[in-house]
Amino acid sequence: MSGCTVKRIDDMEAIYGGAYKRARAELGVTAFGMQVIDFPANFERYPEHDHGKDGQEEVYIALRGAAEIEVDGDRHPLDGETFVRVGPGTTRKIWPGDEGVRLLIVGGVPGAIYEPPDRSKLGEPDPIAS
Repeated sequence: MSGCTVKRIDDMEAIYGGAYKRARAELGVTAFGMQVIDFPANFERYPEHDHGKDGQEEVYIALRGAAEIEVDGDRHPLDGETFVRVGPGTTRKIWPGDEGVRLLIVGGVPGAIYEPPDRSKLGEPDPIAS
């Protein structure tokens, strides 16, 4: 892989019906996790979760649109001017706004070598495809 990779988000391989872009793999990133997720307006089915088992911390920022992120019961804005970092054992849930949101999510385990999950690898099957 060369020292520079350029790729448009909408040209990246995607899963979950096109909502989850495999940005990390498309760009050849190996040191940390990174994905772009598109949420439609007022989407409520993104699961509340934490990363207590895998130890991953994440940083979120909206690339377009806006949302709120609920962190341990408190809501914070996600927009193009606000970064939100969430620690491993802390619960989080995304609440997209009226126009939907495109999020960049970057994550990794502090002090550990990054091990990408299968769903982020190019060519892996879409978990919701039949």
